[in-house]
Amino acid sequence: MRNAYVLYNPIAGGGRGLENANRLKERLPEQQLIYRDLTKITDFASFFGGLAPQDEVILCGGDGTLNRFVNATQGLALPKRVLYYATGNGNDFLRDVGKTPADAPFCVNEYLRHLPTVRVNDRQYRFLNGVGYGIDGYCCAVGDKKRESTTRPVNYTAIAIEGLLYGYRPTAASVSVDGVRKTYQKVWIAPTMYGRFYGGGMQPAPAQSRQNPAHSVSLAVIHTAGKLRTLCVFPSIFKGGHVAHTDMVDVFCGRHITVEFDRPAPLQIDGETVLDVTRYEVQAAED
Repeated sequence: MRNAYVLYNPIAGGGRGLENANRLKERLPEQQLIYRDLTKITDFASFFGGLAPQDEVILCGGDGTLNRFVNATQGLALPKRVLYYATGNGNDFLRDVGKTPADAPFCVNEYLRHLPTVRVNDRQYRFLNGVGYGIDGYCCAVGDKKRESTTRPVNYTAIAIEGLLYGYRPTAASVSVDGVRKTYQKVWIAPTMYGRFYGGGMQPAPAQSRQNPAHSVSLAVIHTAGKLRTLCVFPSIFKGGHVAHTDMVDVFCGRHITVEFDRPAPLQIDGETVLDVTRYEVQAAED
């Protein structure tokens, strides 16, 4: 009999990870479900080795859960069927592949291949959605603090607006895309994207596709403008309309990208925060 190992993240969905994962019992009544806390699996090679060939894995969580899984399993052969059931809040990966939280678990093996890597503070990570640097990293850092005192969903849009007005000041930056360097004096965001979405639906590089055959990534830079104009343009990032403002938005596509700020700033990788970063480097995957 085929078993389904449900790997849930207990902190996903505002701490309701197991509760939300238990909904699978109603959705898959004929399936033999075996629940495991993803955060307590320390040896995925041994875990995969204990599965029967017909067994499948169902990941339950959000973007952070997916990120944790792809980094913990780097270099390992995955089971033939790894499925995903969204129980998080942001769901940018889900949005990018045309699914909704109401959908049944679906196979994600194809999306877990050819992922780009980012090197930050002498550590390397794989990512599925994007690396945010600037006010987007600042939003994640502030959101982390808010989650320490509440289980309610964090409003990243409100944090971004507050940051634009008061809490965040832009930096000078130097960016390099496949060896071509450019400098800016006032940068608000400088994310590198593998998918289209991050931050709960924002599209900093709306033309980026995670399924492009070159596995390339896109760097978006919002720069030059002052607080008020940036605040006026910022809402259009949810539809990708900000790219029409070519005097303050640059988008580059490439395989090797570096971004350097003139002072430390928070950075986020698929929503997971890294503090005090002055430089990051992204490398697209090879075939």
